[in-house]
Amino acid sequence: MTKGTETRQAVLDEAARVASRVGLGGLTIGSLAASTQLSKSGLFAHFQSKESLQLQLLDHARARFVDLVVRPALAAPRGEPRVRELFRRWLAWDADALPGGCLFVAASAEFDAQPGPVRDRLARDQRDWLDTIAQVFRTGVAEGHFHPGADPEQFAHDLHGAMLAYHHASRLLADPDAAARATRAFEALLLAARRPTT
Repeated sequence: MTKGTETRQAVLDEAARVASRVGLGGLTIGSLAASTQLSKSGLFAHFQSKESLQLQLLDHARARFVDLVVRPALAAPRGEPRVRELFRRWLAWDADALPGGCLFVAASAEFDAQPGPVRDRLARDQRDWLDTIAQVFRTGVAEGHFHPGADPEQFAHDLHGAMLAYHHASRLLADPDAAARATRAFEALLLAARRPTT
């Protein structure tokens, strides 16, 4: 890795920390220059515009999410163990990865009504995440861990809802039972997926 690449990675790591607290909209090249003690002109050479900085940050955060959540979960045994590992790693990501929790959750709320490239990137990443959950759940159906009639897309939707509720309860409400409640919701989803439909 070249020195320039190392610097860019370090800057994007700091940008993720800042954006998790102040939002993507609050992240500017100027504020990033101040927090990294680099020159504005140097950072401008890397990113060119605020929107470019936001998009590059989302790409950087996505790669980190894949490394910390998706890839390790996919290394777990197929089926329910893999679903469990995906959930466990997402909880750890939201709790520990950044000071403000999951950057994608916060940015999605911030940009959901703002058309443009940043919203488009967030929507693409969100669809990919839901597809990942659904695909991991499908392995559970294939392994016989879940009912053959279970709907992977509905499971992904419901699990994501529990994850969003956890984020809200943990971050905004500072509920000390947020993780326990999310885990109970997750276990209820698994139980329902195992139960034969009538």
